[in-house]
Amino acid sequence: MVDFENKARHIRELILTSLTEAGSGHTGGSLDLVDIFTVLYFDHLRHRPKNPLWEDRDKVVLSIGHTAPVLYATLAAAGYFPEKEMMTLRKLGSRLQGHPSYEFKLPGLETCSGSLGQGLGVALGMAISAKMDGKPNRVFCIMGDGEQQEGSVWETAMAAAHHKADNLCAIIDRNRLQIDGGTEEVMGIDPLKDKWIAFGWHAIEIDGHDYSQIKMALEMADKTEGKPTVIIADTVMGKGVKSIENNNQWHGKVPSKEQLPGFLKELNN
Repeated sequence: MVDFENKARHIRELILTSLTEAGSGHTGGSLDLVDIFTVLYFDHLRHRPKNPLWEDRDKVVLSIGHTAPVLYATLAAAGYFPEKEMMTLRKLGSRLQGHPSYEFKLPGLETCSGSLGQGLGVALGMAISAKMDGKPNRVFCIMGDGEQQEGSVWETAMAAAHHKADNLCAIIDRNRLQIDGGTEEVMGIDPLKDKWIAFGWHAIEIDGHDYSQIKMALEMADKTEGKPTVIIADTVMGKGVKSIENNNQWHGKVPSKEQLPGFLKELNN
């Protein structure tokens, strides 16, 4: 039985310490995705950290590339590379770039990302390729809710339903905040679930911090036939550090060395 709570706490510690060392990056979104990544990598995915290019592996595409610290920290915690490498985050020549870069051949990284609206199209290409080759690979694409304002997302949504890409699962980080403020103030995206259903997807809404709901939704996605699945995960930006939760100022801000001990202490309360 996986101890999700302790795994998630450790990943959040890696995120906070590496961002503080880097002196730049994106704290809020990285922290709020931790619980989803924990269930994905320690309970659900078919993957082999010691053989990251295993042909039949499931694949994760992080479309919201600025939340790369959560991907890196989870990969490190899962054994893809040494955890001490997290302290090279965003440094010159590091494999842990500010946005995922395939150029550096980081184990467990499937593609470059960061230009919002493009990840789902890449993930669909991977999913269709797997189907054409008769492979069992499933593809998971992690998107932001602000990203739902991008037209390319909806073009891909239509294409995925047309091609009956039931080996594709999109997960939307629905924290209701983006760099300029609330999503509904910048450009409203509700009713989000109804829109995805109208585009031919199986849509599920969950609490993105409830491990049992995350696990259940992923299992439902695996069993859905004939259409792709989208999981809309209701999350709290900055989750785990009460003093910064639901504050969009922490979208692109990192803890100072003076703040770090207090933030780490909050994780353990």
